[in-house]
Amino acid sequence: MVTLTSAESALKNVYLGVVANQLNVRANPLLAKIKRTSKDVWGKSIKKLAPYGINGGIGAGSETSTLPTSSGNSYVQFSAELKNLYGKIELSDKAIRASANNLGAFVNLLSDEMEGLVKASSFNLGRMLYGDGTGLLATVSSVSNKVVTCDKVNHLIEGMLVDVYTGSTLNAGKLKIVYVDRENKTFTYTETNSTAVTLKAGDKVYVQGSKDYEISGLGKIFNTTETSIYGVSKTDYPWLKPYVSSPVSNVEISDTLIQEAIDELDFNHDSQINFISTTPAIRRAYQQYLSACKRNIDIMHLDGGFTTITHNGIPVVADRFVDDGEMYLLNTDDFTMHELCDWQWLEGENGRILRQNADQPTYSATLVKYAELICDKPCGQAKLTKISSTIGSDNA
Repeated sequence: MVTLTSAESALKNVYLGVVANQLNVRANPLLAKIKRTSKDVWGKSIKKLAPYGINGGIGAGSETSTLPTSSGNSYVQFSAELKNLYGKIELSDKAIRASANNLGAFVNLLSDEMEGLVKASSFNLGRMLYGDGTGLLATVSSVSNKVVTCDKVNHLIEGMLVDVYTGSTLNAGKLKIVYVDRENKTFTYTETNSTAVTLKAGDKVYVQGSKDYEISGLGKIFNTTETSIYGVSKTDYPWLKPYVSSPVSNVEISDTLIQEAIDELDFNHDSQINFISTTPAIRRAYQQYLSACKRNIDIMHLDGGFTTITHNGIPVVADRFVDDGEMYLLNTDDFTMHELCDWQWLEGENGRILRQNADQPTYSATLVKYAELICDKPCGQAKLTKISSTIGSDNA
């Protein structure tokens, strides 16, 4: 007979390992390339020494001249707080009792919940990798009834609960997105409570309760307005600034465009690019370019079951979370996901992970991970902008 105890046992001993592997490896091709470690985690924070430059104790001379003066490696200390990542499932008491004498039905119940958790968590992990840590999803351009036009919608999906801020003030909390029109860059929402809200142009849309609490993704590294990162001044250490192209007008994708950035990082910053990420439209344009040049389109299989085309042996991945007209060229060896522990169930009294929700005939369990993403060498990364999504056109 299925009980809450047996349900908890299944969540701990059967599903946890599978879910953790899927979120660590299969959630996103970029995440699968990033190493993970619990090293340099001190309490709630990460304290990490990042080397830069080279050892200066080198030189040449005669057989009787003074030996070179020693000059050790140069380091700067990065400091960052671990971010709290959560995923939650919910089971009704009725559903548990209905499947109590049917193991197959109960397994299906748990499997459906865990599949939904993995799908939602994978979406948000992938989104955070390209975010700036603030949880910002979009900026409102205009509103008509409950249809909101935004600057972008690639970070939105149906079912997501969002908060809307006017400046630093919460305007509306936990609005549910019921439809995303990706062609017209709009989303339709509904209130989760009886309070009507009024949105307006300039409002910012964030994941529910997540404003300023997400991991520091590529948006943080390539943010040109912030004067520091990981607690270190970009003015004092200019190598913290990555390479960002700034063409006057749109440019077409080509091997030369990509190679120029790769050469810049290789020869000036000793960084070997091993991962390229861009929009699906730009990847299609690159395929069109290769075909027009009578070039073979090489296919590469990546960790996590992903398949993609390549540029001179470097995977060119299409990711929905890359903004229009952009392409990232990364050395993933410089990235580390520092974590206090792997994914775990949040435990209550007596190690219980399934707990009744207050005043409701439902039980919930919460998956948790404490982690932060750090790039040891921001100057070894590049972002190309204003890339046209078609060949032979100036339109992005």
